[in-house]
Amino acid sequence: MRSDLLRRRDFLKLGSTAAMSLGYPSLFSIAKTHILTLSFDDGFKKSYFRIAELYEAYGLSACFNVIATGHFSDFKAVDQWILPELMGNFDDWTELVSRGHEVMPHSWQHRNLAREPLENAKNLINKCLDYFEEHLVGYDPTYAVFNFPFNSSTPELETFALSRVRAVRTRGAANNPIPHHTEPLILGCSAFGPGNGDLWMEEQINSFLNEPGGWLILNLHGLDDEGWGPISAGYLEETLQKLSQIQHLEIMPAGAVLKRTLD
Repeated sequence: MRSDLLRRRDFLKLGSTAAMSLGYPSLFSIAKTHILTLSFDDGFKKSYFRIAELYEAYGLSACFNVIATGHFSDFKAVDQWILPELMGNFDDWTELVSRGHEVMPHSWQHRNLAREPLENAKNLINKCLDYFEEHLVGYDPTYAVFNFPFNSSTPELETFALSRVRAVRTRGAANNPIPHHTEPLILGCSAFGPGNGDLWMEEQINSFLNEPGGWLILNLHGLDDEGWGPISAGYLEETLQKLSQIQHLEIMPAGAVLKRTLD
């Protein structure tokens, strides 16, 4: 318990001094050099609504990515973590969008598309994106992100998906350049599992804050006991509170970062 407390105090100290360590004054007018996106996958209803509450407490918007068929009556467990009884539906996702959060596509059935025959994989991408366009109020493909299941893709699939969305998220360097153009983007991310991801997430963020800048995308799933590599709800709350005080850091959903380049 004491070591955990000291670790969190160290993180708070880093958060409050990060601006000075990077050579920036602690001013409200400071330039935003770092963007953090916590990208929550799969569609866990209980976790997502709790995450939304935590983000809203700090005036932030969360980034959710859902399996298009997760709410279907014939949806089957993908593994020991993605279970039908944990999934929300598109009424839930529309409600979260209406509250200012972001919901993006995360496949049709959560298959590893890189292992599927190419035409079948393309068909699954199309079915997913078609369903989002038809059923998610507010969905706009001009700044949408297709989040590959298992962060597994091929150049052919990335190119195909980018013909319908603005960006794809897949395996790769998690610190991405901050976009300043409207061209389609391939976004890298980092993920951890299957155990609790609190310490891993803290290490990733601490390292990022000591970089000159960029856009860090961490691929997460549920809270506490939901999903692969879950983080603790209490830890997320503490982290959002601390990070929201860092003047050169923005916490944003992925699509919102892309939309800003179009405005």
